[in-house]
Amino acid sequence: MGVLTLLIAAVAIWLIWTGKLQRMTAKDGMALGVALVGAVLAAKGKPVIGAPLLIGAALFFAKQGNRKAKAKARKRPAAPVAPPLADDVARARALLGVTLDADANAIRAAHRRLIASVHPDKGGTEALAAQINAARDLLLDEHMQP
Repeated sequence: MGVLTLLIAAVAIWLIWTGKLQRMTAKDGMALGVALVGAVLAAKGKPVIGAPLLIGAALFFAKQGNRKAKAKARKRPAAPVAPPLADDVARARALLGVTLDADANAIRAAHRRLIASVHPDKGGTEALAAQINAARDLLLDEHMQP
């Protein structure tokens, strides 16, 4: 087989290995197949048939790249994050069991102590661990603000 065929096959294997083909559509798969067939035909000495297939696949992927770039440009900017409400902070303090005057070290210590008992690896639930982590993050963010 030709070097071009082996190169295209290597790229396809690399795409599978890295997981980039998980987002591939059926049209993308067909274009990749056409490119492989074109490379095989060109390698077997039939460039008149293989070259148009390769060029067509390259144009298809170039067009797809332009569509994705335009779609990213059209996306709206993220909405601004609202400041935490006082009752959210109060719930976070109650969950971690810290007082109003607790500093960052006390918040981290309370988090460490609580997460050790409810961590999913210790038989706890992921949802509760996520709530505890969110409470810690909220209190540390609130503590860092003036």
